[in-house]
Amino acid sequence: MSDGKRAASAPWIRTRLRTAPGAAVALAVLVLVTAFLAAAFPRAVDAYETKGLRHDIRLADAGRSAVEVSRPQPGLELPREQREAGVRTPELRRIGGALGKALPAPLRADMSSVAYGVRTLKPVLATEPWLPRPDTVPPQLSYTAQTGLKEHARLVKGAWPTTPDAVTAGSRAVRGAVTEETAAALNMKVGSTLRLPTAVGGPLTVTITGIVAPRDPGGSYWSADPLVRTPSLIPDPASPFPQNYWTGTVLLAEDAGPALLATATEPSLFWRFPPDASALTGPDGARLTAVVNSLESGPGLLKVRAIAGDTAEVLTGLGHIVQANARMRDAISPVIAVAALGIGSVAAVVLVMTGALIAARRKAELALMRSRGGSLRGIGGRLLAETAVTVVPASALGLLLAVLAVGGGRWWPAALAATGVGLLVCVALPLRTTLQHIRPTLHGAREDMVSARPSRRRTVAELTLLVLAVGAVTALRRRGTSGGGTDLLVSGAPVLVALIAALVLVRLYPLPLRLAARPMARLRGAIGFLSLARAGRSSAGGALPLLALLLALATAAFGGSVIAGIGDARDDAALTAVGADARVSGKSERATLPDELVRTVRDLDGVRNAAPLRVEFGVAMPETAAGGGGVDDSGTDTGADSGGDGDAAGARATTMVGVDPASYTRLARTTGLPDFPSGLLKATGASAPLPEGAKSGPERVLPVIASPAVAARLGKEQHAVDTLSGDFKVQVVGTVERVASLASTNFLIVNSASLEQRAPTTLLLTGAPDPGKLRAAADGNGEEFVVQLRSEERARYVNTPMQAGAERIYLAAVAAGAGYALLAVLLSLLQTAPERKTLLARLRTMGLTTGQGRRLLAFEATPQALLAAGGGLLTGWATIVLLSPGIDLVPLALAGVAGSDTSPVTLRADLWSLALPAAGVVALAAAVAGVQAWWASRRGSITELRAGDSR
Repeated sequence: MSDGKRAASAPWIRTRLRTAPGAAVALAVLVLVTAFLAAAFPRAVDAYETKGLRHDIRLADAGRSAVEVSRPQPGLELPREQREAGVRTPELRRIGGALGKALPAPLRADMSSVAYGVRTLKPVLATEPWLPRPDTVPPQLSYTAQTGLKEHARLVKGAWPTTPDAVTAGSRAVRGAVTEETAAALNMKVGSTLRLPTAVGGPLTVTITGIVAPRDPGGSYWSADPLVRTPSLIPDPASPFPQNYWTGTVLLAEDAGPALLATATEPSLFWRFPPDASALTGPDGARLTAVVNSLESGPGLLKVRAIAGDTAEVLTGLGHIVQANARMRDAISPVIAVAALGIGSVAAVVLVMTGALIAARRKAELALMRSRGGSLRGIGGRLLAETAVTVVPASALGLLLAVLAVGGGRWWPAALAATGVGLLVCVALPLRTTLQHIRPTLHGAREDMVSARPSRRRTVAELTLLVLAVGAVTALRRRGTSGGGTDLLVSGAPVLVALIAALVLVRLYPLPLRLAARPMARLRGAIGFLSLARAGRSSAGGALPLLALLLALATAAFGGSVIAGIGDARDDAALTAVGADARVSGKSERATLPDELVRTVRDLDGVRNAAPLRVEFGVAMPETAAGGGGVDDSGTDTGADSGGDGDAAGARATTMVGVDPASYTRLARTTGLPDFPSGLLKATGASAPLPEGAKSGPERVLPVIASPAVAARLGKEQHAVDTLSGDFKVQVVGTVERVASLASTNFLIVNSASLEQRAPTTLLLTGAPDPGKLRAAADGNGEEFVVQLRSEERARYVNTPMQAGAERIYLAAVAAGAGYALLAVLLSLLQTAPERKTLLARLRTMGLTTGQGRRLLAFEATPQALLAAGGGLLTGWATIVLLSPGIDLVPLALAGVAGSDTSPVTLRADLWSLALPAAGVVALAAAVAGVQAWWASRRGSITELRAGDSR
């Protein structure tokens, strides 16, 4: 291109930007926001994966996460001096430094907590008479001489253990220290001595010179081997009777390792490297797993043995921790991909809609240029340059803001996402505009949606998309998202369903307009008929706005339903664990609550209802019922045993729950648990309350409410049961699926007033009692009672960074989906705004009033708004119903919490997530139409009507 032509391009771009600065700024803002969201998403995913990996490693037990290299003592065939030199501190430090440097990336050690030394693998029986013997069994002690004691502990009493003289294998006296907990449990004090037998000569005497306290009790130095910090009372596995003995560890002086070579305690050398998780990122998980596998049994182990010796071994549980994190990530990724593809598709459609709006506004201008000899290449090049001047800086600024706002992620996925947004806008606008002007055209035929006839190519394309959508939904329903990995076809199923719905609705849209236009034509007023006629004259290209709305509403509904499902799953899990808003129970299963405690708690402020329960576990089922199945009177197999051996075993030992029917049914209705008519367990007749001190006879028959599994085994017959609360017969009078405070599916509910022993073991409360007062009331009756709050149990399920990060992404997806839906409505109305203003101006010259003009625009926008809102609501509901069998929300809701219920949590449609965005679309359409009518009424008809105007 010549210099003159280059010079001519600059004035064109500058002139265009000065002519329509508002459109340029609006396009730049839209690209900026979209590029920011596109760049922030991969960084947000990287951030929560990184935080999740670091969180799992840091919170894991130090004994599992640390990488430990160990090898036996130097061989007995070596000279004594060489064996002693091999276990002294200088040699251990040299090997430890070399091992730390040899750890392959991304594994890095926290050098401040590295420990190495010599320890005994075989505990030594301590026969000193002053040591405690709980069951006449003497304690067994281990000994370790490891580095860093002064850096990781503070001296409480005595002096630090030292080695005044060089310690050798022939030394018979060394110094040591113990922690405060070890000293308190084993009656040790400064000056205490312990004796270790040796292979040759007299015993090795260890003198306790100091008592220390850990600076960081939870750190790797003290927690990798818990016995170093805290002694333990363990059962004797060799005893035929239940006998316990103490076991603990004595910390020897740092250079006292050679003295252990003479003992029969199997001394071992070790180097312990706690991992430094501060530099790890989420994508490092796969590499870290490969590195750990290599160190345990691969090329990495050969390098370790080249440094530490041929008998060295690497022991660590870090690989299992990383693999568990990877399973969680793989389970969450498909669910997140659904939101990402949905919002990405909506953003792409809105960007294309923006290009269509700009192209429509400039159609006459470009048609004139084309008719005067302008080439498609020249027009497209100018449009590309004009668009790039605005779009490229906006994309770069969006990327920069995303990098600044979301830290801890990789930059190149964000750069690719922002670049993709910029390329889409830069290419879509010139391409769409130039394709409309391949041939110079005059005013063409009207493109009414009512009269439009789909081409064969469009029909084939729609059928292809239909097949893809059906295949994606079928795959997701069969395989689900819990198998790990991300399948774009499966994750894009909601997008394909919304796409098919949009195409179907566009085809069906003319039918109700035709049906409604006929009765409207017979009415006296012209507003109704005119509004329907105007709605039917919408461009056939209206499928694009409708597609954007359906995608946005379906994605918002899907994301909102995911958030609601997570909350419901956590609420239900907390209710299952606690049973009510609060629970007071004993630490042991058989501890009963005193009447004074029950009255005190019941009278606390905030308590609305208190339901005492007597829970007895392990109640033996009758032999005839425990066997299950059998043949009924008609000789037909009942099939009650079809549940398998596991169900039969579970039914042999059931749980009996004694309740006060009135208070329990009130609690069940309040908490949403299954209830039953309290009269079913009425204590009358044979089940009447026993007099004080009376014994329950086996002839008494108590009505019971049973779980379905137990009811199927007991049937309608009477069965005798033996319980700690009395002996009686039971007869099933009803069933419920669940009972408060129990996760078991095998239970019997009886009236506690009919039991011989009625003292409650659990008190369930509804309301909002003060936690401090509630715990004070429980503590006032001794330390054997515990208080559990449903709110505290609920808070346990939101503590992992990966779950919290994924939930935040879905919240952002809901907000972005709603925002893009409203933007699509606005763009759709702005595209036809000039035409509507001209229409109002013309009709005002014919006597149309301002109020009639407002109603006309509102009625004109109503059919399309209702179509989009109703279609979006139905599409979102259908998407959730179709895909819910294949989506399990457990990884997002409950995974990673010990003791939580891990049964599948399926997706369900949330009414608010469906209705609010749809209602917002209708409200925005009506508001824009009203504002447009008001603004048009303020302008004169002469301004809108100009000679030669084709509008």
